[in-house]
Amino acid sequence: MTQHKIIDPWGSGLLEDYEKIIKDFGLEIFDSKLFSNPNRIMRRGVVFAGRDLKIIADAIKNKKKYYVLSGIMPSNEKIHLGTKMVVENIKYFQEHGAETYILVADLEAASARGVTLEEARKRALEFHIPAYVALGLDINKTIFYFQSENKEVMNNAYEFAKKITLNEFEAIYGSADPGKIMAAITQVADILYPQFTERKPGIIPVGIDQDPHIRLTRDIVRRHKERKFFLPSSLYNKYTPSLDGGIKMSKSKPESCIELPEDIKSVKRKIRNALSGGRDTLEEHKKLGAVIEKDMVFELMKQHLVEDEGELNKIYSEYKSGKMTSGELKEIACAKMEEFMNNFMKDVERARKHIDKLNFVKFK
Repeated sequence: MTQHKIIDPWGSGLLEDYEKIIKDFGLEIFDSKLFSNPNRIMRRGVVFAGRDLKIIADAIKNKKKYYVLSGIMPSNEKIHLGTKMVVENIKYFQEHGAETYILVADLEAASARGVTLEEARKRALEFHIPAYVALGLDINKTIFYFQSENKEVMNNAYEFAKKITLNEFEAIYGSADPGKIMAAITQVADILYPQFTERKPGIIPVGIDQDPHIRLTRDIVRRHKERKFFLPSSLYNKYTPSLDGGIKMSKSKPESCIELPEDIKSVKRKIRNALSGGRDTLEEHKKLGAVIEKDMVFELMKQHLVEDEGELNKIYSEYKSGKMTSGELKEIACAKMEEFMNNFMKDVERARKHIDKLNFVKFK
């Protein structure tokens, strides 16, 4: 596999052509009509692809058992808007009957990110899990575990490691240092963990940069026929664009990246300085209207800040026609972001008070 066809889940490379990604990696184009009451990012094309989605749609329609699983990477003390979208998709499937599993990837944080197990646990309990709850996760319907405590995951990871060669690993990931290998094989066991006791479909909602883990898991399942696992399904969302017009928000560009949480004054400054689709002069703008496709603030509102379709369409029409200026659009976004950030922090604090009620798997 050539280098341009490598997606690196640990790197910061940009993926500029989603259609090409779908073709190169054999993904299914996401069709929101497949699922009942699709959420905001499904309806608006932010969710763009997946694998074996009809199996999950069938499970929802016919009320069959299936699961949704995702991991918390506690390598940082904050999260980003991409994580918010993943949680929104977990919430969707949770509300549509999925058994829900959230693992804390403390071993991966140690092997691939240099974070101690103790620090990973602390960050997960004090911030990451409360943040997931604040973003919509129902703790009463969610099963949690730490990788480092799950011997079944560890034992199966060693078994699965026998099903992949070094050349195949390098073809998927681009390189194969020991830390990456251990982290990836452990993720395979995590993805399949809900099937260790009962065979059933499962869906993994992630950003497209995590697709290598899905492909590795599906390859191993095909070679482990005696276990009769379902191939895991997956769902991919696009990146939230950088405020300077780049395809992905990145902490390497702090002035174009919004984190959760972040001081609202800092966020407003970033929004007001963001790349605009407004014209060079007010007269030209009123005459020709905005180039919305180039406007990062409208994209931010579409992906994260405006739930109601009628409201978004009204903003789109007024901005596209030139009735609304770029400055006015940015002030609307600032107000909505302030409301979201305030509510997020209140909900995080509320969730922290209930951390002792989490349903963690009890291992022998």
